[in-house]
Amino acid sequence: MALVLATTTPGEAEIFASVQGEGPSMGKPCAFVRLSRCNLACQWCDTPYTWHFTGDNRPHRGDETYDRQINQLTLDEADVAARIAAFGMPRLVVTGGEPLLQAPALIRMLKLLPPMVVEVETNGSVAPPAALEELVAQFNVSPKLSHSGNPADLALNPERLRAWAANERAFFKFVIATPDDVDEVLTLIEQHDLPRERVYLMAEGTDAETLERREQWLVDKCVAHSLTLSKRLHIRLFGDTRGT
Repeated sequence: MALVLATTTPGEAEIFASVQGEGPSMGKPCAFVRLSRCNLACQWCDTPYTWHFTGDNRPHRGDETYDRQINQLTLDEADVAARIAAFGMPRLVVTGGEPLLQAPALIRMLKLLPPMVVEVETNGSVAPPAALEELVAQFNVSPKLSHSGNPADLALNPERLRAWAANERAFFKFVIATPDDVDEVLTLIEQHDLPRERVYLMAEGTDAETLERREQWLVDKCVAHSLTLSKRLHIRLFGDTRGT
C-alpha cells in the first residue's frame, strides 16, 4: 500500500508546487509528484535518477548511475495525498519515471485527494486501467522515437498508439533533436491516425541555448505540418534541476 517516489535530496520526496513547463497546460500552476522506475531507457533522459540505478547497464549519455536508496523513497498513499493537498493547487501532474507502472497504488492515492484536475505524464507504452482513466483529466503521452535508443517494439507499440489516438484526453508530445525526428513523427501520425490538433513537438535539451537553437527550425516544421510547438518553460525558469 505504497508509492515509490523519486527524491529531490536523500529522504525528501519529489513533491512540489510549480507551473507546468510543457504541453497543452504549459504555464498553469500545479502540484507535482515524481514517481520512480521506468520500463524504458532514453539515452537523453533528463531524469535518469528515476531509473538509471547502480548496476543498470542500459546506455545513457551522462553515463552516471544513481544509488537507489538515495534516489528512491517509499511512502504510504495517504501520506503522498496529504502532501499534495497541502499545496492547495487546482491541478496535479503525476510524472516519472513511468507512472503507469504503479497504477494500482496511484489509483488509491488519487482517490484520497480533494477535487483537482489530474494530469498523468506517460511514455505511452503501458495501458492505463479503466479505474485510473476515470480519475485523470489529461494524459500527456510522449512516445519515444528512434533517437531515444529504445526498441521500437517496446516504445512504439501500434496497438497502444492507436488506443491513445482514440482517447480524447490524450495529448502527444514528441521530443525532437533533428529534422529527421519530425519525419518520424509524421510517419507515426499517418500510420496510427494520431490527431494533429493533439500533437506537440518539443525540442530536446536541458539548457536554454540548445532549446532556442532547435526551436528556430522546429517552429517552421510546426507551421508547415499544422502541429503545435511546445516550449520547456521550466528549463528557462529554473534550469535543469529537481523539484521545479
